[in-house]
Amino acid sequence: MGYFVTVEPGVKVFIEDINPKGNKTILFIHGWPLNHNQFEYQFNFLPKLGYRCIGMDWRGYGNSDKPFDGYSFDRLADDLRMVIEALQLKNITLAGHSTGGAISIRYMARYKGYGVSKLVLIDAASPSSVPKEFTNKIIEETNNDRPKMLQNQTEIFFFQYISEPKSEWFFLMGLQAANWSTSAIMVTLRDENVYNDLGQIDVPTLIIHGIHDKVVPFIQAQETNKLIKNSQLVSFQYSGHCPFLEERDRFNQLLSSFA
Repeated sequence: MGYFVTVEPGVKVFIEDINPKGNKTILFIHGWPLNHNQFEYQFNFLPKLGYRCIGMDWRGYGNSDKPFDGYSFDRLADDLRMVIEALQLKNITLAGHSTGGAISIRYMARYKGYGVSKLVLIDAASPSSVPKEFTNKIIEETNNDRPKMLQNQTEIFFFQYISEPKSEWFFLMGLQAANWSTSAIMVTLRDENVYNDLGQIDVPTLIIHGIHDKVVPFIQAQETNKLIKNSQLVSFQYSGHCPFLEERDRFNQLLSSFA
């Protein structure tokens, strides 16, 4: 079931709500430059176990409105708060991937974990800022040849071989975002970080990270693990930046046992 939530005047974000009558709720926050559809292989499995799965497209991405501004971690965390309030969510598991992990971390600190009882960080962009040489290159490529940039990123995201159709699917998700929001998130990742937020998280936290991640190196997951009380780090030996796709069976089992 898909619908929209107004997060500020004139800006609505898209919500995919699967199995609304489920016993437990997992709210998924996608990564850059994708949208909620990246969790397709969780959405087709977890509801069978009784979970309610909610996918949210950030502003600027997927089916959501695409305003020209509002891409700081604070504003994106505010959008998440509006969604949790609008849906009256309580005792949920919040699962964020990559930049979605950073947004989830900021939310936990900014709103004292309102509505969230467990946190899952999947190859999260934490704890430090993304190096300027990487972000500036992505911004330049986005402004000049965004399709080529997205194709290059798709290749970097995966450790295992993926079929050409799956690569195309991933690529097309990136194209659904606006050009300006695609580059704006890179500015945020370059100029902001969530280091000071990590010590404020006090819910059980599962950190999942591919050891072959070329986007967020595994050592950063180890640092995040040290900075979050009551957190556990689980390494995925055959994954790059997308363990939810590359080792989906193990990922789904781990998530379902934790949530």
